[in-house]
Amino acid sequence: MLVNLGAFGWRRFAMTHDGGLRLHLQRVLRAPRSVVFRALTEPQELAKWWGPDGFTIPSVESDLRPGGRYRIAMQPPEGDLFYLAGEFVEADPPERLSYTFRWEEPDPEDRETVVTLSLRDIGGTRAELVISQGDFATEARQALHVAGTAGSLSSALIEHMSPTEPSATGDSGSSASDRGTSDRQKSGGCRAGGSPLNEASADSGC
Repeated sequence: MLVNLGAFGWRRFAMTHDGGLRLHLQRVLRAPRSVVFRALTEPQELAKWWGPDGFTIPSVESDLRPGGRYRIAMQPPEGDLFYLAGEFVEADPPERLSYTFRWEEPDPEDRETVVTLSLRDIGGTRAELVISQGDFATEARQALHVAGTAGSLSSALIEHMSPTEPSATGDSGSSASDRGTSDRQKSGGCRAGGSPLNEASADSGC
């Protein structure tokens, strides 16, 4: 199953050959992988860009080690605060990170998934980011996570790491405090899964 992610700078996601529903996104970012890894893992950095447009992140708790836990509080523009939580499975800075992912309280169609982030250095100034997540219970949940992950990483993270850099859709970047009016809100944001920057490539399988 393929989805057009061109507006976000990603190409596709797909069902794995064994029938499991997974997300797989690949992208080259114009920043060293150490910088990208910090943006993806340090609580004070995550709080500046994580989530759909218009959301704020009141708190990020993180014990970055295998077996350590994390919990992210997410406040939508309207509605109640909710939480994303999980446990780190693997942490190898700045190359690789793996963690479980679950919502509190989950949607009836949600189930705990595993996210794996891999970063490959390219010449010391760029990094290739590969994101994999799954297995999802339904295609609808897979599509929701794909849109949320691709949108968040293509807009808020890019703006956070390079405020003057154009976004994946060609619009001018804005500061993290101005995220409520960016392209992801216009296109209908959703909960992000899951990371300046803007050279896209892709494969199958968040």
